[in-house]
Amino acid sequence: MKIYNFETVDDDPITTDEVYMREALKLARKALEEDEVPIGAIIVSQGKIIGKGYNLTERLNDVTAHAEMQAFTAASNYMGGKYLKDCTLYVTVEPCVMCAGASYWTQIAKIVYGAIDEKRGASRYGKLYHPKTRVVPGVLAVECSDLIKSFFRNKR
Repeated sequence: MKIYNFETVDDDPITTDEVYMREALKLARKALEEDEVPIGAIIVSQGKIIGKGYNLTERLNDVTAHAEMQAFTAASNYMGGKYLKDCTLYVTVEPCVMCAGASYWTQIAKIVYGAIDEKRGASRYGKLYHPKTRVVPGVLAVECSDLIKSFFRNKR
């Protein structure tokens, strides 16, 4: 007996996290165009992008001008307060210790990142995120990783 399944099967469903990570990748590419380290970040609240950022360390001559820091500032200004408890950060590369620390103080609900930062990523240093923050690594990791690796390969 043969059994037929007439339901459509989507072998590659696009998740919400992937949709927003693609927006962060657009910002990373903008940073690349400006010869900045190509990292982009967005913050989403209730399905709306409320903060955006990309690395501006070269333009601003400021080591703290990371993509996440730009996005935290924009989102906090939008929200009218420093806490981002119901928000999600999407960033193309794993946050560094500084950005993980800043995320702790914002009490952000969720952090989604693409490429793992094997040298300076926060996950190497223990539990730096707020205890209520959920962390989702590896979303569009290949695309995010390829972008950052090609940038540094071209710099050498």
